[in-house]
Amino acid sequence: MKSTVLFLSGDLIFASRVRAACESADKTFSLAGRLPEEPNEDVGWVIVDLSTRNGVVAELMPTVSRVCPEARVVAYGPHVQVARLKGAREAGVPTVLTRGQFDAGLSSMFS
Repeated sequence: MKSTVLFLSGDLIFASRVRAACESADKTFSLAGRLPEEPNEDVGWVIVDLSTRNGVVAELMPTVSRVCPEARVVAYGPHVQVARLKGAREAGVPTVLTRGQFDAGLSSMFS
C-alpha cells in the first residue's frame, strides 16, 4: 500500500498536526513546496494548503497523473478564501475542503 503523504504547504505549525496524524496511521510524512518531477510510486496522498501553495493548483492534477497517478488529492484552505477553494475545484481537485473540515477529519484521513 502507498504510504507517503506529500504535504504541500508553507505552514510549519499546521504541518506538525498533519505529521502527527500520518505517524499515528503509520504513514510517511513529507513536507514540500511542490510536487516531485519524477514519478514516485509510494505517494498515496497529495495534500495542498491553498493558503500557502495556491500557485501549484493550475498544474496540480496533470502533474499528479504523471508522477503519482494513484494518489488521493486533497486541497484545503480558509473558508474566507472562496476564490481559492473554487479555483481548486475548477482545476479538477477531487476533494476540496475548508481548513476546519480538513482539520476535523485529519485524525481518520489516513486510516
